[in-house]
Amino acid sequence: MSEYRTERDSMGELKVPRDALYGAQTQRAVDNFPVSGQQMPPAFIHAIARIKRAAAQVNGDLGLLDTARVDAIVAAADAIVEGRHPDQFPIDVFQTGSGTSSNMNVNEVIAHLASRDDLEVGPNDHVNMGQSSNDVIPTALHLSAALEVTRSLRPALVDLRETIDARAAELDGVIKTGRTHLMDAMPLRMSQELGAWSSQIGQAIERFDSALLRVCRLAQGGTAVGTGINAHPEFAERMAAKLSEQTGLSLSPNDSFFASLGSQDAAVELSGQLRGLAVVVMKVANDLRWMNSGPLAGLGEIELEALQPGSSIMPGKVNPVIPESAAQAAAQVIGLDAAVTVAGQSGNFQLNVMLPLVASNLLTSITLMTNTSRLLGDKAIATFTVREDHLQEPLARNPILVTALNSVIGYNAAAAIAKKAYQAGRPIIDVAEEETTLSRSELEGLLDPAALTRGGIPG
Repeated sequence: MSEYRTERDSMGELKVPRDALYGAQTQRAVDNFPVSGQQMPPAFIHAIARIKRAAAQVNGDLGLLDTARVDAIVAAADAIVEGRHPDQFPIDVFQTGSGTSSNMNVNEVIAHLASRDDLEVGPNDHVNMGQSSNDVIPTALHLSAALEVTRSLRPALVDLRETIDARAAELDGVIKTGRTHLMDAMPLRMSQELGAWSSQIGQAIERFDSALLRVCRLAQGGTAVGTGINAHPEFAERMAAKLSEQTGLSLSPNDSFFASLGSQDAAVELSGQLRGLAVVVMKVANDLRWMNSGPLAGLGEIELEALQPGSSIMPGKVNPVIPESAAQAAAQVIGLDAAVTVAGQSGNFQLNVMLPLVASNLLTSITLMTNTSRLLGDKAIATFTVREDHLQEPLARNPILVTALNSVIGYNAAAAIAKKAYQAGRPIIDVAEEETTLSRSELEGLLDPAALTRGGIPG
């Protein structure tokens, strides 16, 4: 048997692999775009299939599509959403900027699956009824991103914050030297240090929740240029309702389809929030790396869980692999956001023409931050041990504790004590006892590290 069959589209005949579920337009895109070998993310393909499912139901409800075709399209779309036939979506990310190739790819696969001897389902006339690539692809972009943030990233961030909060409560009594400019500063509790991470993650969640309000406004119904040509007047509202019912999201038509097609402002905003989260992840990862540094010649405040040998030449070396992985993922997300920002500027009149890039980068960033958040929580923050002996010795000798004496002896006298203590390598309390009229018990009260972590004026 031949390895190929002949398919036809508006441009003529073309050979496609015999067992392929797609047709000529998909094959043309495969031939035209051998760019990266990187295919569109499954979540994006599944979102297009969801749109086709909803569109068939809406067109059926409106009396525009017969029941047999509605049922066949719904069943075929469900198979794609369930993750079946993943090898039937081979088109490169770097394709036509409208994503028409991916829209037609899904149309063709659904039409092939839905057709049978007694029922012909067409990719354009039936599966794509009331739609255009120009509203399907922006809608799929928003829908897939909203689903992935809601179902994957947000729960991962909530779990990470809960892990941080649990460790903070456990370590509330551990006092350590604070650092500004990487130099010794006033003391703080380890719970306060971790509490800052928790707050950053919590505020990132708030920013995602806000961004999703715009992402959940859809282009569907705008069709070719935003006017809604060839779509029923009720199509947009009904589509948003069907998709909301499918997904549990609160979806609605955008107030301007022209804006939805010509711009990608909500996607750029969401990408910016992913970049902001990447900055948080980078900060937490680098704090962990510094705190873990050593174990002898570094800070050595904590010991991260040993997960793998750290060197091919130095026996016994163990490295902070999870924070290093997290920092790399964060750097990648920051870079992907830069590309999305450039792509967001590519709205030429009535259509943005970098939609596949935006969709791919958004979904990649969401995946990176989801997995990284879980790894940071489960394999770094939940499992590190505190080396209290390494915390207490430098804390006792920290000359910056003299800051607590400012209101009693003045800044200049306190500075002189700090310099003398540092040069002699002696505890600040011993030098202060010699240089002031304060008693030992008064100094113990003023310089108590635990008391200093509570803020206010010492004494």
